[in-house]
Amino acid sequence: MLASTKSWFSGVGIRLATYFDMWKKFKRLFIIKTKFEAFLIIYALATGAVARGQDYLVQYPGFGGKLLFLACTGAVFMAGAKMLDAIEYRNAYGPDY
Repeated sequence: MLASTKSWFSGVGIRLATYFDMWKKFKRLFIIKTKFEAFLIIYALATGAVARGQDYLVQYPGFGGKLLFLACTGAVFMAGAKMLDAIEYRNAYGPDY
């Protein structure tokens, strides 16, 4: 009885380790590791921001639409700078920073 219980627990441990290892690999897909990946994301954000800004220019003609357009593109500049800085910090201080 005791031997079968022991083998059951060891099987559960192996299955749990495999399960957590799978989630660790899945999580790594969403970590930006290089500047090239950051630039691709910044480009995608900028493309969406310009499309949204063009919609604002149509919906709000005049100075208000231009301000909203600038707000969209300005947000991309700030997010891009933050991503690039974070990559530099991660490379300098390690992945736990």
